[in-house]
Amino acid sequence: MDTPLLHARLGKAARTFLAGPHRLLIDGKWVEARSGKTFETFDPGTGRLIARVAEADAADVDLAVAAARRAFETGPWPKLSPAERTRVLWKLADLMEAHCEELAEIETLNNGKPYRESLTIDVPDCINVLRYTAGWATKITGETIQVSAPGDYHVYTLREPVGVVGQIVPWNFPLQVAVWKIAPALTAGCTVILKPAEQTPLSALRLGQLIQEAGFPDGVVNIVTGFGAAGAAIAAHPDVDKVSFTGSTEVGRLIVKAAAGNLKRVSLELGGKSPAIVFPDADMDVAIPGTASAIFYTTGQCCTAGSRLYIHKKVYDRVLAGVAGEAAKLKIGHGFDPDANLGPVISDEQLQRITGYIAAGRTEGAEVVTGGKRVGETGWFVEPTILAKTTPAMSVVREEIFGPVVCAMPFEDSDLYRIARAANAGGYGLAASIWTRDLAIAHKMAKRLKAGNVGINNHNFADPALPFGGYKQSGWGRELGYESIRLYTEVKAVAATL
Repeated sequence: MDTPLLHARLGKAARTFLAGPHRLLIDGKWVEARSGKTFETFDPGTGRLIARVAEADAADVDLAVAAARRAFETGPWPKLSPAERTRVLWKLADLMEAHCEELAEIETLNNGKPYRESLTIDVPDCINVLRYTAGWATKITGETIQVSAPGDYHVYTLREPVGVVGQIVPWNFPLQVAVWKIAPALTAGCTVILKPAEQTPLSALRLGQLIQEAGFPDGVVNIVTGFGAAGAAIAAHPDVDKVSFTGSTEVGRLIVKAAAGNLKRVSLELGGKSPAIVFPDADMDVAIPGTASAIFYTTGQCCTAGSRLYIHKKVYDRVLAGVAGEAAKLKIGHGFDPDANLGPVISDEQLQRITGYIAAGRTEGAEVVTGGKRVGETGWFVEPTILAKTTPAMSVVREEIFGPVVCAMPFEDSDLYRIARAANAGGYGLAASIWTRDLAIAHKMAKRLKAGNVGINNHNFADPALPFGGYKQSGWGRELGYESIRLYTEVKAVAATL
């Protein structure tokens, strides 16, 4: 059996964590899977084994759900005041801040993204989301309702935690999305069973250790690592009150079907095929690097990636050449290479998927402007790729590739409705961006686009206070901001006869 190989740039704390056992967190204890099974996790930058992790199945999920139910119904968690919940969440944020470098190293090793992104974007965002969201614990309120029924009544509403929550997290932002989910759930007073993606379990497990150190009662957060069987067991479990899933639209449909048994609440953040629309008056010093970043950030493994680039015919050649120039500047390499700003894709399976789409695009008539090939034989790297002469019927335009591949298409229409109709085509509606100096055009287009998040002269913008989610097949519900608290609460109406 292979011996795990750790990267030379890892610090002592990360090495100590990675050398230890990687078990399930159930009811405050780190335990092996009931089956005794483990699975391997790899460094995408080298393809080498870095750890073996406990493989949960339905039996382990049963134990985790039972622990979460006890913690929600009879443990100390429901007795904590809102201010006390805020304090323990802030303690977790403080611990993450103290271990920021270690968490970033673990995230980069397991996911592949450049270390400086993990260090300056992902982990700080987790800390900010925890601190922002924790503040809502003392501000969750109901309303006094004036009713018209005959008689004398005192009528009001209560907003209460939904209960036991299953949360299934993707591999592209493993730590970040885990925190996006646990922060509002815990703020609202729920208990959690967290399942990280099988490709990237490690940062969630280190988060679990910090959760214990922060003083969360046993059973409030349980972490089960494993494959789809564990996620399916969470989604179908009759004692789970809500499931929150981030991942592909295909799996999202399976989650919905599994949740139907007890009609549990479901929120979904799913796929995207986001348009970026460049008008002829756009500031090219902003639009060109901005639209390049929209697709090449995190190697295109981003649900909001600007993978359809609509460019006005007047500036089409200039923008296309400019984005190709930005792609040429990118240094492809391992996440710990200090000069690299484009890391690997997550797995060989994903590499084959991306290069397969590029090949299909060529077959259908697309022109490869730049990129299009695998890089090297070690690790899972692919060139940043621009496809021109693409049409709406092509698979590369219709389907989510989830890699650094953008389809460029010219337009010459001045009718905003027709431009929006092209941008809105397809089943997704997660994000979009508009590049123009004309504020009237910008805001009119923003209104017409069927997307949950619209950027004006920016793309991939996120903030703890800003709701995030999609239209159409990009999902149900919103994460971040106060909207995330709504996802984890129920409204109770109370009518008292006086």
